[in-house]
Amino acid sequence: MKINWGTGMVLAMIGFISFIMFFVIKMSTNDKYQHDLVTEDYYQQELKVQGNMEREQKGNKLSQNIRLKQTEEGILIIFPDSLNISDITGKVFLYRPSNKQFDFETPISLSNQNLLIPDNRLLGGRWNLTVDWQYKGNSYRFKKEITY
Repeated sequence: MKINWGTGMVLAMIGFISFIMFFVIKMSTNDKYQHDLVTEDYYQQELKVQGNMEREQKGNKLSQNIRLKQTEEGILIIFPDSLNISDITGKVFLYRPSNKQFDFETPISLSNQNLLIPDNRLLGGRWNLTVDWQYKGNSYRFKKEITY
């Protein structure tokens, strides 16, 4: 049987469409490929952007901002030496872009200027670290992307 060019074009188009549809269905139904939003309450978080930026700017205007140091024990968050540690409150949030199941939040409780995020809580790879903290009624924010 001989196939003319019109029939060949139709068969090629049907084959291409079938190929694309196979991958669309496979990606949307397979649990391995999750298509989640960055956060569950994305729109509420978007409304807070301006306040977050202002708190970050306030933190940057301090004579000494928060510093990070990677050690063998984990990530050391170093608060400014000039501040009284008993007046520092807040929380540290670590967000794992590749898998939200590894995200965690820890409250800030200091016995010295340092807060240690233990190594056993961290997997190798990229993390987004956000420190929302308050000192004597003023709110600050520190945000950094780290690779551990």
